[in-house]
Amino acid sequence: MNKSKQLFEEARECIPGGVNSPVRACGAVGGEPVFVKSGRGSRIYDVDGRSYLDLVNSWGPLICGHAAPWVIHAVESAVRQGASFGAPTEGETRLARLIRSHYPAMELVRLVSSGTEAAMSAIRLARGYTGRDKIVKFKGCYHGHADSLLVSAGSGLATLGLPGCPGVPAALAALTLTSPYNDVASLERIFHDCGGEIAAVIVEPVAGNMGVIPPAPDFLPAIARLTREYGTLFICDEVITGFRLGLGGASAHLGLKPDLTLLGKIIGGGLPLAAFGGRREIMARLAPLGDVYQAGTLSGNPVAVAAGLATLEYLQSQPSSIYGRMRLNSERLTSGLLSLATAAGFPAWGNQIGSMSTLFFTSGPVTDYDSALKSDTALYGAFWRGMRDRGVWLAPSQFEAAFTSAGMLPDDIEEALDAAEATFQDMKKN
Repeated sequence: MNKSKQLFEEARECIPGGVNSPVRACGAVGGEPVFVKSGRGSRIYDVDGRSYLDLVNSWGPLICGHAAPWVIHAVESAVRQGASFGAPTEGETRLARLIRSHYPAMELVRLVSSGTEAAMSAIRLARGYTGRDKIVKFKGCYHGHADSLLVSAGSGLATLGLPGCPGVPAALAALTLTSPYNDVASLERIFHDCGGEIAAVIVEPVAGNMGVIPPAPDFLPAIARLTREYGTLFICDEVITGFRLGLGGASAHLGLKPDLTLLGKIIGGGLPLAAFGGRREIMARLAPLGDVYQAGTLSGNPVAVAAGLATLEYLQSQPSSIYGRMRLNSERLTSGLLSLATAAGFPAWGNQIGSMSTLFFTSGPVTDYDSALKSDTALYGAFWRGMRDRGVWLAPSQFEAAFTSAGMLPDDIEEALDAAEATFQDMKKN
């Protein structure tokens, strides 16, 4: 028995399912989790001594790669001063100013500890500001596991084949209206029927939790138009895309000016940190300025803030070079995987934007949740297992993104494509 298997058995005795986040169990792809011991650059190393090219990058945060020296130095320096204070630190203000410099719509910024917390807090703030209860989200978009946001949430629910989530009260779920992603007509009907009751529309500007799905040209402008018309807040969930599609994320890339923006993952440099922010008049409703309560013992944790600052300052140092290199590697990965899958006779469709991509095992375009669900998850499982066995670590779900990082070289991408070619050939035989 290898050590990962042994550790998984031990974990299942004291942790539900043996994991602390469901998709990590790898059951949807017919595998078991690999227990990771360390990471360096573009690679992770398991407890059995195996090396893997990592295309998950901790589900997106590690844009600098694993154990980047400048991030390690910042974390070591910070933790020597103390791990947590529950009091303001200078670093929090520095990080908020840096975020605001690239996201001018975030006039005030509140730091929190997770993307779920950022989304939950922004929804509460939107309800408090507008005096309305209903929200609109899009099928397949995931905004964390707060009760209001688990309706048609894609990601882990889609991966595990769960139709919904027990424990979410029906009365609360009824306040969440859902519309297909990229479907302007459906959204217009919702606003026509109950626009005056809607506090906020929340959206991933580039979907990353039903696999990568870019927005149709008219989709995000329609959200901006309808929310302005009906006095509803536009919440842009950039937990994944923030600082990944460029220094200004999807907002800059797509020309957006939302009322509230959520950030996470990259702004913590691999440590638990997230943020939400927006127009000053809205954010001023938060306690202690206003009457909408939100708090957190570890919000703005100094060690996480130090890691985030080191990461963002690195990205600022040579943005054209860093982002251009990641984009080219992502384009090469996506086009190469698509060509190899097609040549081997498997149905495949590739979506890619910046350093994010997904290879779907389906023959038609993937533009929304329903088309993503047409993917052959059994084929993806076979592909995932073959790539794992050849030393390439992919997300253990068809409905997630692959990420390239600044720590990757073109040779890494060629290694992944060589592994894919061999995997597809084995899949053909079986």
